[in-house]
Amino acid sequence: MQQTIKVGLIAALGIAFAGEALATEWNVSLWGKRRAFTENVEKLAELVSEKTGGEFTLNISYGGLSKNRENLDGIEIGAFEMAQFCAGYHPDKNPSITVLELPFLGVDSLEKEIAVSMAVYQHPATVKDLGRWNATLLMPSPLPQYNVIGVGDAPHSLEDFKGLSVRATGGIGSALETVGAVPTSMSASEVRQAMDSGVIKAAAFAPHAHMSFGTVENATWWTTNLNPGAVNCPVVVNTDALNALSDAEREALLGSVDEALAYYVDFYNNNTMAKWDPMLEEKGIEKVTFDEDTLAAFREAVAGPAATAWVEDMNKRGLPAQELLDLVKSTLAE
Repeated sequence: MQQTIKVGLIAALGIAFAGEALATEWNVSLWGKRRAFTENVEKLAELVSEKTGGEFTLNISYGGLSKNRENLDGIEIGAFEMAQFCAGYHPDKNPSITVLELPFLGVDSLEKEIAVSMAVYQHPATVKDLGRWNATLLMPSPLPQYNVIGVGDAPHSLEDFKGLSVRATGGIGSALETVGAVPTSMSASEVRQAMDSGVIKAAAFAPHAHMSFGTVENATWWTTNLNPGAVNCPVVVNTDALNALSDAEREALLGSVDEALAYYVDFYNNNTMAKWDPMLEEKGIEKVTFDEDTLAAFREAVAGPAATAWVEDMNKRGLPAQELLDLVKSTLAE
């Protein structure tokens, strides 16, 4: 009798352990802290867990798994299964998606940013490009047009940007360099200290990042409508890990992307942006608005040459550059 009980207990424990083994956990590498920029991933994790009854979970880490500029490398070696990164952090590693960071593309809403990003992400050349890192593009982290916040005298003309040291990456940095600014690339978490110490005088971010990384705290001015572009920051998954999911898990993940992005857009528009103008008023930050003639001159000087240079460079890398650029334009025209 006692032996029978022991056997039954062992069998029960075996079934329990087997049940536990069926659960899937993915590690997700983000950086900074939870903010508007990460709400798509937070919502995705919530939806995946709900749809699988907690049998598939995304364990989100803010800086505990990797540095933000090394997230794509971590995906390649399978150090974690999901990560967020920005194309401008390492354009040579992901040249195909840098088309989305060209200045003055004409993206004027988060919804359009999502549409154009997904179109480029699904292009065969982009899939192959990111495939070199064993990465599958899952979704963008859509951002509004960047603007510049700074200390000291505010720029009231394009000439006033000459010599201005500004944190700006990708196409935004190139655009500002055209009018004489001195762009520098650094991790977002380093920007506040760099501004406070005088290493840089300004920074180009979307509003949520100015709030999250503290650049708004000591700033004296903000450009309201320079709108040179935005960075593109996708969420990627390790391709092997994606392929290893069960059909139900894969459906829970991929089938939750649209809902996660819709939640993100609502949160950004109705939560983050609702706080932005009141914060500028509260801190007495001067709002610098440029007239249309100035903006037109800026676009003319920057947009065409930047696109031409990008196409020439990408052609040399074997990418169908003009095809990718045309895809962006046709998607925005829809």
